[in-house]
Amino acid sequence: MKIIYMGTPDFAVEALEALASSRHEVTAVFTQPDKPKGRGKAMQFTPVKEVALRENIPVYQPKKVRDPEVIQKIRELAPDVLVVVAFGQIIPQEILDIAPYGCINVHGSLLPKYRGAAPIQWAVIDGEKESGVTTMQMDAGLDTGDMLLKTVVPLDEKETGGSLFDKLSKAGADLLLKTLDALENGTVTPQKQGESPTAYAKMLTKDMGAIDWNRPAKELERLIRGLNPWPSAYTKLNGKTLKIWAADVCGQTGEKAQPGTVLKAEKDEFLIQTGEKILSVKELQLEGKKRMDTAAFLRGCHLEKGMIL
Repeated sequence: MKIIYMGTPDFAVEALEALASSRHEVTAVFTQPDKPKGRGKAMQFTPVKEVALRENIPVYQPKKVRDPEVIQKIRELAPDVLVVVAFGQIIPQEILDIAPYGCINVHGSLLPKYRGAAPIQWAVIDGEKESGVTTMQMDAGLDTGDMLLKTVVPLDEKETGGSLFDKLSKAGADLLLKTLDALENGTVTPQKQGESPTAYAKMLTKDMGAIDWNRPAKELERLIRGLNPWPSAYTKLNGKTLKIWAADVCGQTGEKAQPGTVLKAEKDEFLIQTGEKILSVKELQLEGKKRMDTAAFLRGCHLEKGMIL
């Protein structure tokens, strides 16, 4: 099939690479405009653009995909199908109607669960036992199109947002190729989604990482994993940001202290009181320092029992 691919971030890379090495022909890639990055504000290519250039695929970077000249260019390219993976813009109905096989989206959840911008991280934060990828026929709604195929991915006990991201990216690439085969062969029956049993998976922000020590330890431990590697969970220590990268939940020992109280900080044990049970910090990073395990951190940073974070 002749394919127009629309995608932007890292999550969309494996699917494009899979298409580029398949029997299909990717005639064009549409991705978000380049953005300045770093102190020098040098323009940075999107991850998808980097792959497209490496594979000698023409790249288009419209500010607004709904502009008439963009829609006309897509018509001229005459694709059999459009594939959208984390593109970052709403696709108008005019574009959805161009290709004979429509517009196929690869979404990082088991729809209708976790519609929205950050389904992978929210699955970890919410303590789901499994996640997965769904391919769907896009419509004018937000992640509401008819479902085509699904693949289930179990979550490990210490799954992070980053590790699940990598798993679902690969699973999505494999599922996309199966979906395209099924569409061509007429062996897939679209299914309506129905109502979502989970809250909308809203976009992540840095503010979400601020730890509220009044929450139960089990919720904070999941938050830490879900926001790893970005935006990360953090607290404040003597006015500096202290990122927590890994932790365990411990039962309450002795009288409960005020949430956020340091209960123990010696050798390789760093225990903090939460609203319910205790959080044992395993890996952390103080502002301006490297990421390290608790033992290394405590060798260079003296904490007093009873301190409030």
